Amino acid sequence: MSKQNLIKKYLNNGFSLTEATAEIDLATELLFDLTPKDIALGKTPNDNELRQLDSVITMRVETRKPLCQILGLAYFMGEKFEVSEDTLIPRPETELLVRKSVEIIKQNNFKQVLDIGTGTGCIACMVAKNTNAQVLGVDIVNGALKIALNNAMHLDLMNKALFRKSDIFSKIRPEEKFDMIVSNPPYIPLKDKAELQIEVKDFEPSTALFTTDEEGVEFYEKITSQAHNFLNKGGYIAFEIGINQAKTVSKLLHNNGFTDIEILKDVSGIERVIVAKSR
Repeated sequence: MSKQNLIKKYLNNGFSLTEATAEIDLATELLFDLTPKDIALGKTPNDNELRQLDSVITMRVETRKPLCQILGLAYFMGEKFEVSEDTLIPRPETELLVRKSVEIIKQNNFKQVLDIGTGTGCIACMVAKNTNAQVLGVDIVNGALKIALNNAMHLDLMNKALFRKSDIFSKIRPEEKFDMIVSNPPYIPLKDKAELQIEVKDFEPSTALFTTDEEGVEFYEKITSQAHNFLNKGGYIAFEIGINQAKTVSKLLHNNGFTDIEILKDVSGIERVIVAKSR
């Protein structure tokens, strides 16, 4: 099965050439650790591996199930992360949230960080890996917590990235204080579900995607209104936000006493991350 034949499978099922090429390259790298550069240098999958790749691509184009869910793996900030149907697939946009959080943590020598809605643990793990801080990731889904723990083990971060079942702050003890709270919470209003790609709305976990309010800001409200109880003085909060939510979330932060509010745009020019300082 040649790459051209795999590409034809994509094209025959309504995918673009760009999507086809990118996904075949990603699958080859995730499965066999072979990059396009490796293949250009003559390193190619063997016959058994090609049959495995063909099977994966066939499932992908016929079911529309996300490639990373089929493989159970995704890249995030250069590291392989285990994923499942209980977790969101890590997105490149979330790297901006991690990079900004790491910058703030290093500048302030922060030691304790809380990651709310940890999912795969990609935020918790990469913050822990790139700083001296210990990160506690919380989630309400048992399956997600298992995946997060596996990822921390794989990255040798067991003492720096810890995980606990908690509905936002429900299982955080009153005496536990953090220098920073970071979160990529659900922020898509349920009414917008029909507009999403099949790969997202039919396969990724609804609890990690959707809110019940009209603006998609209910989790920002819940976190922001309680954050001061768990943040040290001068601590920070950092959120990933959805399109056109920056103004509303900024107002929430301001109304709850946060200062030094900063909004960052992603590579597409979309306001994607917001950070603020606790009083």
